[in-house]
This record gives sequence, C-alpha cells and structure tokens, in this order.
Amino acid sequence: MPIEKEKIIEAYNFRHACKEFDADRKISQEDFNFILETARLSPSSFGFEPWKFVIVQNEALREKLKTAAWGAQGQLPTASHFVIILARKKTDMIYSSQYISEFMYKVQHLPEDIAEGKKAAYEGFQKNDFKLLESDRSIFDWASKQTYIALGNILTSAAEIGIDSCPIEGFDKEKIEDILESEGILDKDKFGVSVMAAFGYRKADPRPKTRQSLEKIIEWIG
Repeated sequence: MPIEKEKIIEAYNFRHACKEFDADRKISQEDFNFILETARLSPSSFGFEPWKFVIVQNEALREKLKTAAWGAQGQLPTASHFVIILARKKTDMIYSSQYISEFMYKVQHLPEDIAEGKKAAYEGFQKNDFKLLESDRSIFDWASKQTYIALGNILTSAAEIGIDSCPIEGFDKEKIEDILESEGILDKDKFGVSVMAAFGYRKADPRPKTRQSLEKIIEWIG
C-alpha cells in the first residue's frame, strides 16, 4: 500500500543530526534489523554493492574510536547503535577482480553471455566514462559514493519509525582504519572507511530545521 506523502515529509522533518542520544533508551533488535534491511536493499552502480556495515556495540572499542573521531564525541558514548560503513577498494572493484566475477555469477545469477557483456560495459565505464583507474583513491571514492545511497536510506528509514540518527564524517580516516585493523575488523587491502552513522533516541529536541527554498535549488529545463 502507498505511504501517505504527508507521513514521508513528516519523517524528513523529524530527522536531524542528533549530537547526543538518551543513553538509557535502546533500539529494539526488530527495529534495527528493519533499518539494516533498507541498507541491504539499497541501489548501487552496476548493482555491485561495494559496501560492508560494521555495527560497533563494544564500549571499549567505542572509546578507542572516540580518540580519532572528533565529530562523534557525543554520539559514541550515548548511541544505541553505531555503524561504520566500509567501501571496497580497487582490489575488489576493478572490472577484472574475482569479487566482480563471483558477484555476477553467485549473487546476480547472470548467464555467462550476459555476465561477459556486463563486464565489458563495466570495464569501459571504469576506463573511459568515469576514468576510475587513474588512481586507487579514485575507485575507492567512487565506491564510497555508493555507500552514501545506503546511508541516506538508513537515515530516512530510521526517521520513518521514530528513531534518531546522525551521519558522521568528522574523523581521522587513517587513524580509524588503524584502530579497526588492530582489532582484526578491517582488511585494508579490500576495504576503507567511508562514513559513520549513529542511531538512538534524542536527549533533547533540536532547533527548527533550516533549508533553502525549492526555488533556490531547482532549475527546470522545459
């Protein structure tokens, strides 16, 4: 059944970047599984899902992350759930990788001729259209762009069921990756940290939402 448009807009107005959560309130497993399912169902370029979602509930690890995440000082100690979204690196995302080959056959279940055609198109896209093979960082940043689609979806789906959130880019990427690697969580050859997000219930009401008008940001070409 269609969702009422007013309810969707209400959720967007409800959502804000929550800087501190009510540490005594926890999200139910059922509700957080719903949020994660909207991440899993998110679209990605070529459908190759270049992401991994690490849910950090360990308090000692959160304390370590806090030393390198200046933008999560209030969220790490208080969030019900804290998510680190990883993006795949060139090792996996280059057109000739084992990951891409296995993904087309084992996940997308493509016939061999269709898979070969898709691989050729993907190679042309990487080499010519977006020129992603010019540096390892280029292809990682492209993969990270896909994770932001999933990020937007989990922020919105949380808001739609009355759960607060905060997307977080305020961290030292290298230091966070070193911490995760030392904990045996991150394989630096395959993944890098893209973005973080905290979830929980607000401790205080936010100030009113501010945005530019539609007229300022939309241009119609007739």
